[in-house]
Amino acid sequence: MTTPSRRPPSTVAVVVALVTVYVLWGSTYLGIAVMIETMPPLLAAGARYGSAGLIILLVLVAHARLRPGARLERPTFVQWRTAAIVGTLLLLGGNGGVVLGELFIDTGVAAVLVATVPIWLAVFDAAVTRQRPSGLVIAGLVAGIAGVAVLLIPVEGFGDLVPIGVVLVLGGAIAWSIGSLYSRYNPLPRSALLATGMEMLIGGVALFAGGVLLGELGRTDFADFSTRSVVAFVYLVVFGSIVAFTAYTWLLANVPVSTVGTYAYVNPIVAVFLGWALLGEEVTVQMAAAGAAIVVSVALILRASGSAVEPGRGLLRRRRPVPAAAEPVA
Repeated sequence: MTTPSRRPPSTVAVVVALVTVYVLWGSTYLGIAVMIETMPPLLAAGARYGSAGLIILLVLVAHARLRPGARLERPTFVQWRTAAIVGTLLLLGGNGGVVLGELFIDTGVAAVLVATVPIWLAVFDAAVTRQRPSGLVIAGLVAGIAGVAVLLIPVEGFGDLVPIGVVLVLGGAIAWSIGSLYSRYNPLPRSALLATGMEMLIGGVALFAGGVLLGELGRTDFADFSTRSVVAFVYLVVFGSIVAFTAYTWLLANVPVSTVGTYAYVNPIVAVFLGWALLGEEVTVQMAAAGAAIVVSVALILRASGSAVEPGRGLLRRRRPVPAAAEPVA
């Protein structure tokens, strides 16, 4: 008996899902900037991811109990350990760096710096596998490094780029890349949503603990939280984390990875536009040139890894897709 082939998704559904990922993940930089106007950065980020992870896990449990025949995968201790390491690197290291960095630099600059994640992934993957990157990847690395260099060169009219903010965001991008690479070679649940819920929950706890260690808890006064900061927080939980990731997971299951990966160079453009339109952030020629070079870099690297959907092939030769590692740092 032959199994009927799966019907391909409609073009409208794919476009809606892509636009959802483009816009929602691109808007998270704006959401973070508004959230930390009056809320403690790490505590708020921890509450955001912890609550999002908990909601995802509770929905999965409810789905398994209410749907006849559905079974919820039971993570092993080793899978929880991997989720703990990955969640801490991605969220405390990655998102924590971005949240703290946005205290010092504009959202558009942060988004451009975060766009270097595929560059760091390519570098670290080459070091781990000890294989020389392809010519396309090398070209992408050169373009990316040039873009970062252009962004950091001090010029008149672009003197507001605070070094500590740049270091924090770049450090976050590097931590995110290390966590992403680790997740691709260590055991996690087969369910992408389950793995993500676990990572968000543990990473959220790590972020919250980081905020406590930095003394944010003692400086927190709920009466100081503005309505717009609270709205931004809720937006990040519901749309930035849950809705966008659900759309992303659906895309991974229905369209080529190379198509899904286009979010990596669309998100910075969305973030820069929103920062300019809603926060009045300046978009300079230097920033535009740096962003263009980094976008070209990411496009070249993603093109080189276009066959990554097949096990054992592609730039990172990952054993399985790990959507959680691909969620943007913000």
